[in-house]
Amino acid sequence: MKLPVSFLLGCAALFAPAVLAQTPPPPAEQKAPSFETLFNGKDFTGWEQKGNWVFEDGAIFRKEKGGSLVYKAKPIPDDFELRFEWKISEKGNSGVYYRPGQYEYQVLHNQGHPDGRNPRTSAASVYFCMPPSKDATRTQGEWNQARIVCKGTVIQHWLNGEKVVDFDYTNPKWAAEVELLRVRGGNLSARGAFLSLQDHGDLVWYRDILLRTIPAAEKLESDNIIPAAVPEAMLEKEKKFVEARQAADRAKAGK
Repeated sequence: MKLPVSFLLGCAALFAPAVLAQTPPPPAEQKAPSFETLFNGKDFTGWEQKGNWVFEDGAIFRKEKGGSLVYKAKPIPDDFELRFEWKISEKGNSGVYYRPGQYEYQVLHNQGHPDGRNPRTSAASVYFCMPPSKDATRTQGEWNQARIVCKGTVIQHWLNGEKVVDFDYTNPKWAAEVELLRVRGGNLSARGAFLSLQDHGDLVWYRDILLRTIPAAEKLESDNIIPAAVPEAMLEKEKKFVEARQAADRAKAGK
């Protein structure tokens, strides 16, 4: 009896060594960074203030004078990413301090406040140190999205999805900017400050404040992007400020 070819092939497959086609496993999915929320949405647990900051429509609002709002639950990590949103009143001024001394992410109504005339003191600058590459603010009264990323000696400021500050402060090309901040009272190598939202006398709102520690294995490289040019008139004012500070330091040292 002649068996069908299909039957013979089936038997051969049955007794042949099994060869399993193995599809390589998909690459491990990259985990999204894990952030902690610094506000519980109900009260100011972990924060210190004088009662001049309140909740308003899901945001925190500086309604009257009284001083800065400071997160005292723990200091800012050495290497970190901070995300937050802000909006400012007309001609308003505020800032986010995240390392010791005069170390500030500037929050400003650029078009209405005198500090907006100098890129070095405009919104998203490292105040009186590094200007942003451009003015990326939204119309006054709208919410702005901000990020601060610091790892090692690299500092990055973002505004509305654009990286506007990115520099390694040990790079000799930024020596003049580093010296400006030092004269003002800041030290770029300092660490261990508490996060502080500045009360500069104006109405300001903050929301969605998120923080994470950047792990040692996470690489962060600096593009050393070109900051906006500071007008000559502003450079002259800075020079006079520095000279006055230096004269005061000499006088103090002579006492």
